Amino acid sequence: MWICLPFFLEWLIIIPLSVNALPEPKGFLINCGSTTEVVEENGLKYVPDHDYVSVGNITTIKEPGVSPRLTSLRYFPDTVVRKFCYTFPANKGEKFLVRATYYYGGFDGGKEPPVFDQIIDGTLWGIVNTTEDYANRLSSYYEIVVMAQSRSISVCLARNGHTVSSPFISALEVLVLDNSLYNATDFNKYALSTIARTSFGYGPDMISYPDDPFNRYWQPFLDKNVVENSHSNVTPSTFWNSPPAKAFQSALTSSRGNNLTVRWTEYDLPSSHYYVALYFQDTRTVDPDHWRIFNVSLNNETFYNDLNVSTRGVTVYGTERPLHGKIEISMTPRSDMFVGPVINAGEILRFLPINRRTLARDAMVMEELVKSLKNLPRDWIGDPCLPKAQSWTGVTCTGGDQVQIVTLNLTGLGVSGSLPNDIAKLSAVSSMWFPDNQISGPIPEMTTMNSLESLHLENNQLEGSIPQSLGQLPKLTELFLQNNQLTGGIPSSLTKRNNLNMQVSGNRLSPEAM
Repeated sequence: MWICLPFFLEWLIIIPLSVNALPEPKGFLINCGSTTEVVEENGLKYVPDHDYVSVGNITTIKEPGVSPRLTSLRYFPDTVVRKFCYTFPANKGEKFLVRATYYYGGFDGGKEPPVFDQIIDGTLWGIVNTTEDYANRLSSYYEIVVMAQSRSISVCLARNGHTVSSPFISALEVLVLDNSLYNATDFNKYALSTIARTSFGYGPDMISYPDDPFNRYWQPFLDKNVVENSHSNVTPSTFWNSPPAKAFQSALTSSRGNNLTVRWTEYDLPSSHYYVALYFQDTRTVDPDHWRIFNVSLNNETFYNDLNVSTRGVTVYGTERPLHGKIEISMTPRSDMFVGPVINAGEILRFLPINRRTLARDAMVMEELVKSLKNLPRDWIGDPCLPKAQSWTGVTCTGGDQVQIVTLNLTGLGVSGSLPNDIAKLSAVSSMWFPDNQISGPIPEMTTMNSLESLHLENNQLEGSIPQSLGQLPKLTELFLQNNQLTGGIPSSLTKRNNLNMQVSGNRLSPEAM
């Protein structure tokens, strides 16, 4: 299990008020646990979260010096519920940047933040552990690039074996990205979890909106290398992934004939495959007689040879690059160069294989169940089956490439409402138990549920007749319908079944078979 690495801190960015005239990033900016809107200094407006989540409690943090967006949070004390989800509308195939921000603030009276899982669209995204950041009075954020696989996208939190108190969240951003960004990745198979996004030689402030229209965070990076300001402007749209122009205002460089070495990460990356993009621009005034050519290595492995960097700039990227440990970028100038190498910005994102989602037909039926029934378990949101350890309460599913629902068990949960006709489309379900509830209305036709072996609907308020089609289900061996308000006769297709354990007492049935 991979621990998501928290980004370094939450800076308060001071931006002129004129940015209010700029369009906000497309998507959702959520201030979790807040009852009012919060407008940041950069002009972005964060709205309350109650339209996107139906569970959890809210509280405020009374701590001086905390950014307004971090003074409220939503926490989830329920120890029975398997996961707690935010759900946002989406268009299938849309690409999103999702960023979850956490600031503990001792909201539960403890001294250390809880550790818990975060889930994106049914895939385990990683483990939230903000302990070190909180000890330094910093917030933590986790970021991922993912494509919507259906008409919604969900971000969920869940307990794991290390969770000793309530999972919580301070802010959540679900922002639409342009299709051209990171498009060398097959987002049907992978998401990209951000490890670092850096502006080399720039500081002290972080670069984000409005300089980056997608509100990506570019962390400043200064080391012992020489910083050189650029004398030429760039056009972000001409670069792969559209880095902000401000990231090219300065760069790290070395003197003539010397290598440029940048020790990029302070922490060890787990052994995995990564997406790496590096951004370069010749910082000098345009001179047709001079240019920069150098080789680029990553952890002593060739990344690009004879890279020719002009004042227009260039992007070099590698997909599914195997890496581990600390990351070091080495740039070696060609022997005839009058100037040393230069680097402006870089990104590392980890490839995260995404789970195959629950079969679309089954997921749609479960959506209909959620609409038709009331008082359902509070974790009936997000993907019904995935991750496997956090499937919906009462739901079990198959594994493998095609994930389907195989059992439903809502015994004695106080569920009310009626069963939709679409429930018959759950073709892989072998047992469906809804006894001891307040379910009303008719029993749906279940002709297509050829895998159904056991059906328990006893002790409800069901009305109408027993469907003839139940007797046509080839594997049905157990049918409990007692203590409802059913009328009519018992279908002959059921009375003729020798291997069927059927209980129908306590209804208003006539003794004759139909």
